Amino acid sequence: MNNIEIKIAAILGGLGVVIGAFGAHGLAETLATHGRAETFETAVKYHFYHTFAILAVGILKDRYPYSKHLSRAFFLFLTGIFVFSGSLYTLSLTGITWLGAITPFGGIAFILGWIFLLLFTNQTQKTIS
Repeated sequence: MNNIEIKIAAILGGLGVVIGAFGAHGLAETLATHGRAETFETAVKYHFYHTFAILAVGILKDRYPYSKHLSRAFFLFLTGIFVFSGSLYTLSLTGITWLGAITPFGGIAFILGWIFLLLFTNQTQKTIS
């Protein structure tokens, strides 16, 4: 098995731990200065939720390697992590508030990722019956 999605999930999971721990310990003062500790925590939470979603997609891709719906879900979850969590991480550390305008695009990517995962399940049901 040479599943890129699982490898990326492993990297993102490790990064999530490092970023979360660094935020809680090394960046506490900076986050307090900007009043963004909760925002940072939200970024870490969604980073992890969607890392697990990417892991699930990777496991499914092992069985259904040609599914376009799974490929799209993977791409959208990954995009969501970079745009949603990435913009919140940056906002939290810099205080640049206009970055909050970018965050919803990451949320839309997450939602679309879940929709493609749902479409995959509908497609799989049709091929099994």
